[in-house]
Amino acid sequence: MTLKFLVMSDLHLLPQGQLSLTLDTGERLERAVDAVIARHHDAAFCILAGDLADRGEPAAYERLKTIIARLPIPVHITLGNHDHRPSFLEVFGPGFAAETGKLDKVVDAGGYRIVILDSSEPGRVDGVLEAAQIDWLRARLAEAADRPVIVVLHHNTNALHIASDHIRLLEPTAFIAALKTHPDIRQVIAGHVHLTSTAFWHGLPFTTLAGGHYSVDFNVDRPDLPVRRLTGPGQMAVVVGLPERTTVLFEDFIDGNEAITMP
Repeated sequence: MTLKFLVMSDLHLLPQGQLSLTLDTGERLERAVDAVIARHHDAAFCILAGDLADRGEPAAYERLKTIIARLPIPVHITLGNHDHRPSFLEVFGPGFAAETGKLDKVVDAGGYRIVILDSSEPGRVDGVLEAAQIDWLRARLAEAADRPVIVVLHHNTNALHIASDHIRLLEPTAFIAALKTHPDIRQVIAGHVHLTSTAFWHGLPFTTLAGGHYSVDFNVDRPDLPVRRLTGPGQMAVVVGLPERTTVLFEDFIDGNEAITMP
């Protein structure tokens, strides 16, 4: 059995007619949806991994709801630091909130368990997983001890050697300890940093995707310097899971590159 699903992050939608750092983020999301319709309609589902709205206005979430209605696959949603949970729930409904009080969710598909975590905390830019969420995560992992697990959340856990390392997941020790109770964590996928990266930390695989907003030019040689903001790519992750391996690919639905015509 093969599992294929998508992850989009950092959409930063604004109400119609407004731009975010010169970018029409609604139009960019429309292009992402077009890419799904054209090339990834066979995916099992799509996860929106936070920073759905730039300033958390209800009108931005209404715009999001309209755009993603075009997707031909189910959508699962969690929040990021730019989001406003009450406004989101006002538009999408209170049923999105889990027993933890946040937008945490489990999806079982293709022989995998996918755990979606809400790492947003009002008033904070860095990420927080509360004690109730860690307990919930441990329970969900124990239920799936016989299958591989992929975890998706907004905030990156590991440092990336860039200026924004101070706004990653706050105090990740309990999160790491919970993950290590499971024998087969295949990936921990995040957005937040507007940068594509992979890492192996505490014996666990971590990935970030650049997302749909601006991307950044990393500066591992001078982490004290601010990063450069770039207009692209607009990027989603395409996750392919088999029993024996898990692959994370990156679909640049906005890339600025021209196709080469073969002779």
